[in-house]
Amino acid sequence: MRLPFILFLLLAFYACQTPLAIDEEAIQTPEALEIASIDTFAFASSIRALKVVNDSTIWWAGSAGKYGYSLDAGQTWVVDSILWDTIKPHFRSIAVTKEAVFLLSIASPALLFRSQDQGQEWELVYQEDHPAAFYDAMAFWDDQEGLAMGDPTDGCLSVIRTKDGGRSWEKLSCERLPPAVEGEAAFAASNSNIALFDRQAWIVSGGKRARVFHSVDRGDSWSVVDSPIAEGEQMTGIFSVDFYNAETGIIFGGDWNQKDINSKNKALSTDGGQSWKAIVDGAGPGYQSHVKFLPNSDAQAILSCGIPGIHFSGDQGQNWQKLSDESWYTLGFGSTWETTWLAGNGKLGKINWKTQTEE
Repeated sequence: MRLPFILFLLLAFYACQTPLAIDEEAIQTPEALEIASIDTFAFASSIRALKVVNDSTIWWAGSAGKYGYSLDAGQTWVVDSILWDTIKPHFRSIAVTKEAVFLLSIASPALLFRSQDQGQEWELVYQEDHPAAFYDAMAFWDDQEGLAMGDPTDGCLSVIRTKDGGRSWEKLSCERLPPAVEGEAAFAASNSNIALFDRQAWIVSGGKRARVFHSVDRGDSWSVVDSPIAEGEQMTGIFSVDFYNAETGIIFGGDWNQKDINSKNKALSTDGGQSWKAIVDGAGPGYQSHVKFLPNSDAQAILSCGIPGIHFSGDQGQNWQKLSDESWYTLGFGSTWETTWLAGNGKLGKINWKTQTEE
C-alpha cells in the first residue's frame, strides 16, 4: 500500500453572513426554513460520502481516492488520497466511530480501509474480488458493530458486518437474506441506503424493484417488504432512507432519468417499516438522493437534497418548500439542524440559516 504525502489545505472561512442565534423552540419544531447563504469549499473530487461527527468535525470521501476532514467547523481542512497498488479507489461510503474512520470503495475489487490515527495510516480490513461487487453504503450502530450493503452477488444483496470495531468483516450468506429480484440493485448516490436505530436496520433497493429490507437483530435475520416508490427501470427506485425512531421512517428517490417527476418518489412508514404509504403523490420535489429528519423535530421536519436542489417540509412531507436550486448529493447534521453540511460534485457546503429576526 502506498499513500502520498499528506496535503494540508488551509482554507479561509468565508461566511457571507453569520446567522443569529436560533431559539430552542425553533430548533425543536421548525415549521419553515430559509437559507441565508451557503459557505462553499472546493475540492477536486465528486463527493457522495459525508459524515458530520459533531458541530466541529466533518469527514468526507469521494472520487479519485480522495478524502478529507476538518476539526474546526471548516476553517481549515486536511486533504489526502489513497492509492492501493495501481488503483485509485472511488469512495461512496464513509463511517466514523470514536476509535476509527472507515472508507469503502465501489466496484471490484471492493476495498474497505480503516484508520485509527485520522488518516495518517490506513489498514485494508476487507477486500472482495467478486466481479459484481459494488458497495453503496456503510453505517455503525455503535463503536463495535456496523454493516455495509451493496448490489446483489450470488442471488442476494451484498451485506457485510463487523462486531469488533471494524477490524474484521463477515459477508452474510444468502441463506440469511431474502432473494434479490433480477434487475434489483442499489444506488451509491449518498451513502444513505442504510438506516439504523437501536438493534434495527433498514436497507433499500431500486432498479426493477424498490423494496425495503429490515433486520430486528443487527443483521442476524432479514425480511423484505414492497414500497410504493417507482420501479421497473434501471435508474428508478429508492435512493435514501432515514428513521427518526423505531417506528417512523421515510424513503425517497424516484427516477434519476426524469428528475422532475414528483409522484411515487417518497413514502412514510409509522410501523417500523412493515408498511409504507406514498407521501402526497404529485406534490413536492421530484428525484432526491438524500433525505433526513431534522434532529429534535418530533419526526415532523424533513430536509432533502439532490440534483434538483434542496427542499424542506415541516409537516412530514405534506407541504414542501424549495430552499435552493443548487445541486447537492448528500447532507448531514451536527447536534442540531443549525449545523447542516452538504456535499456535491467538487464541493462541500455549510448552510447559514436565516432566522425570523433577520427578516
